Amino acid sequence: MKIKSYLPDQILSNDDLAVVFPEWSPRKIEKKIGIKRRHISASDETALDMALKVCETLLTDNDREIIDFVLLCTQSPDYYLPTSACMLQDRLRLKTGIGAFDYNLGCSGFIYGLSLAKGLIISGIASNVLLVMSETYTKHIHPLDKGNRSIFGDGAAAVLLNSDDISKIHNFSLGTDGRGWQNLIIPNGGLRKRFDENAIDWTDENGILRNDNNLYMNGPEIFNFTIEAVPKLIEEVLSKNKCTIDDIDYVIFHQANQYMLQYLRDLIKIPEDKFYINMLNTGNTVSVTIPIALENCLNGGTINTGDKVLLAGFGVGYSYGATIITV
Repeated sequence: MKIKSYLPDQILSNDDLAVVFPEWSPRKIEKKIGIKRRHISASDETALDMALKVCETLLTDNDREIIDFVLLCTQSPDYYLPTSACMLQDRLRLKTGIGAFDYNLGCSGFIYGLSLAKGLIISGIASNVLLVMSETYTKHIHPLDKGNRSIFGDGAAAVLLNSDDISKIHNFSLGTDGRGWQNLIIPNGGLRKRFDENAIDWTDENGILRNDNNLYMNGPEIFNFTIEAVPKLIEEVLSKNKCTIDDIDYVIFHQANQYMLQYLRDLIKIPEDKFYINMLNTGNTVSVTIPIALENCLNGGTINTGDKVLLAGFGVGYSYGATIITV
C-alpha cells in the first residue's frame, strides 16, 4: 500500500485562536482537545487542488499508466458538477479508459473508500485504484465559531491499491443512522436551501454561535452517538474477522478529538500502547485523519510488516465503519 498525505502551508495555532477568543489560553485549548495547530487551505486553494498535489507526490510516471479507477472522497467539492474525480483524472494526465467518481462522506470516508476499492478489484472491474481523500472544512466554518475553528484542519491523502493490497484488507462492518443528520450540517448552500447572503448570526440554546451558511456541529449529540455506536462497531468487526482485540497489533480511529478518543479507548478496553492518538499538529481533517495516521505509523515504525491494524471511522451522517488490515 502506497500512501501519501498533504497539509497546506498556512497554520492556525492556538496562539492565533487565543487572540480571537481571549477567554481561551493556548494551553487550555491544547489540553481540552489535544490540538496545538491546524493546517488551513489558502483562500484560493480547493479540495481538488490539494488532491492534485498529494497525487503528484504519490505517483511516478509508471504508476499513472496502471491506474484504472479513481475514487475521490470530499464534502467540499469545487463544483456541484462535474465530479472532481473526472477533473483530477485530466489534471493527472491519466488515461481515459478508466472509471472515476466522487463520493460524499466525512469521517467514515476512508473506510468506505477501502471497501469500494476492494469491491472494484475483487469483481475484476479494476486492478489498480487511486483512492483520494481531500477536505477543506475550514472554509465552511464561521470565523467566530470557537469550537469548530479549534477542532478542524484541512488536508488531503492518496493511496494506491492493487490486488496484493486488497488481499490484506479483511472484512468490513459498516453502519448508517440517518436520524442524526441534523447534528453535523451546513444548512444552506445546497438545492433545498440556497446560500443566503443575508443570513444572520444567532446563538442557540447551548450558547453556540450559528449561521445557516456555516458548519454546525452539535458536540454533545455527536459524542452520544459515538459512544453508543463505536463499541458495537468494534465488537462486530472483530467478530466478522474471527478475532479479539488481543489479536490486533494496533488500533487507529478517526482522530475526532482527544477527549472522545480517550473515552472510547477506556470504554472498549483497548491497551494504551496499541492505540493511536495524535492530532496535535493537524487537527481533525475529517476523512483524511486515518490515512495521515497510517502514514505516520508506517514511517515511524509504530506498525510494521505483518501487523494487524484495526481501522474505524465515524461521524457526519451519521455514518460509521471499521475494518482490519494486515500491513
